[in-house]
Amino acid sequence: MKLGADNETLAENKVLILYLLSIIDKPINNDGLYRLVLSIQDMNYFYFQQFLIDLENNKYIMSYEKDEGTVYEITENGKNTLSLTLDMLPGIIKLKVDKTIKGELKEIRNEETVRAEFIPLSKKEFIVKCKLVENNNVTFEIQSFASSREQAVRIVQNWEQNANKIYPAVIQMLNETEEENKEEEP
Repeated sequence: MKLGADNETLAENKVLILYLLSIIDKPINNDGLYRLVLSIQDMNYFYFQQFLIDLENNKYIMSYEKDEGTVYEITENGKNTLSLTLDMLPGIIKLKVDKTIKGELKEIRNEETVRAEFIPLSKKEFIVKCKLVENNNVTFEIQSFASSREQAVRIVQNWEQNANKIYPAVIQMLNETEEENKEEEP
């Protein structure tokens, strides 16, 4: 698809984005939305970004910053516009959306729940942030210092692979009282 393509194709792609956002009916980050669009139709990333800007400038969608980056959702104006323009979207595209959206959304949501990153402070010092995110809200976050890039990478990988074990253990330790700790000591 070329950006110079006919107006009908450009409008169709914008309607597709509005349609996806209306079905999701929750804020979704940029990468997640792009993955959904790609699961339905091939679209150049830069064109996709331009479509988002156009939709936002016309107040059909809104964006705001959250911990995990920019998230998008459809506005009332966007819903009204979608109801008037939905016929522009070919039936085969709607069918494809309906068939693939649940599986893709589940996969995107699962990927969003466990996150980790490291931020260099210098060549030998890093801050590592490990998070659990549910419904675009950070539900748990822990931050640590790493004295090498290798250590930072190891912490990130460990969190991504073992968050389901680490998180409950940390919460349990945080909830223990002093008396419980004394009972466990030999």
